[in-house]
Amino acid sequence: MRVFPLIVALVVCGCSRTATEAATPAKAEASQTAADTPKPVPAELPDVLARVNGETVTKSDFDRAVQAVEARAGGPIPPDQRDRVLRGVLDQLIGYKVLAQETKARNIAVPDAEIDARIGQIRGQFPNEEAFTAMLAQRKLTLEQVKSDARQDMAISKMIEAEIAAKIAVKPEQVTDFYAKNPDQFKEGESVRASHILIAVPKGADATAKAQARAKAEGVLKDVKAGKDFAALAKEHSADPGSAAQGGDLGFFQQGQMVGPFNDAAFSLAPGAISDVVETDFGFHIIKVVEKKPGRTIPLEDVKPQVEQYLQQMNRQEQTEAFVTGLRAKGKIEVLI
Repeated sequence: MRVFPLIVALVVCGCSRTATEAATPAKAEASQTAADTPKPVPAELPDVLARVNGETVTKSDFDRAVQAVEARAGGPIPPDQRDRVLRGVLDQLIGYKVLAQETKARNIAVPDAEIDARIGQIRGQFPNEEAFTAMLAQRKLTLEQVKSDARQDMAISKMIEAEIAAKIAVKPEQVTDFYAKNPDQFKEGESVRASHILIAVPKGADATAKAQARAKAEGVLKDVKAGKDFAALAKEHSADPGSAAQGGDLGFFQQGQMVGPFNDAAFSLAPGAISDVVETDFGFHIIKVVEKKPGRTIPLEDVKPQVEQYLQQMNRQEQTEAFVTGLRAKGKIEVLI
C-alpha cells in the first residue's frame, strides 16, 4: 500500500482539503507544537519506523510522505522544525494505516468509475498527457499505483463520511449562540462604491513619460468636468482591464483595500463627487464616488449560511478526530524511533 500524501501532492491544486487529510490526526501537529521539545528523530532511520496492528510503516513510505510535504511547502523542512514536522508525518502515517485497516474490516468498496473520475481530475491538472506521464516518472510511480492510492483514499473518505454524517448537523441555537458570542467577526467597516479612469504609467518610466501621462489624465479630467459621460470616457481611456469595460466601476470596497492615495481620495469624497488627478504606483486616476455605506454589524440572517457551514466544518473535524482516536485506542501501535 502506498500512502495518502502522494495523492494529496498530486491533487494539491484541486478543490478543498480531502476527507482523508482530515481523517489523519489533525491535532498531532498542534500537540507537537505545544511540547517544549519533540522527541528527536534519528538522522539514520531503520527500515521499519512503526507497527500498526502488526502492519509496518516503512522508511520508504515515510520518505515519500516527507517528499510530498516538502513539495507542497515548496522547499525542504527547516532544520529547526525537523523533529516536529517529521513526528507529525509519522503520526499521520500511523493514523492513515489505522483507517486503511478499518476499511478492509468493513469491506468498503469504491466503484471503478469513481476511480477513473478521480484519475481524470488529476490528469486535468496537467497541460497534457506528456506532462502527467513525466510527473509519474519523476515520482517513480505507475498509473496503477496512483489508482491504488486513489482507491484507498476514497474508501477511507466514504467510511468517514458514513461514520460522522449523522453527527455533524448544526442546530439553529448553535448558530445564534456563535453569532452572539463573536460580534467582532460580523463587523463591516465603511465602504465606498467608486468608478475610476486609469492613465497607466509603466514601471521605471522616465520623467517625460510620467509628464505625458499626467497631461493626458488632466485632459480627461477636463472632459469629465465639462459634463462628458464618465463611463464612456473610462471605456475609451482607462488602462484598468478589470473595470474599463464596466465604465470604470470598481464596485464596493472597504478602507484599506485600495492603495493609499486612491483609498484616501475615495473615502474623502462625497457621493457624486469627482477627484482631482490622483497619482499611485499604477499611474494617474480620476475617481468618481457613486455611493457610500456606513460601517455596520452584518445581520444574522445575512451570514447564517456561512456560520452554519463553519460550524458544520468544526463538527466534522471534531467527529473525525474522535473516530480516528477511537480506532487508534483499540489497536496496537508501536513507534520504533
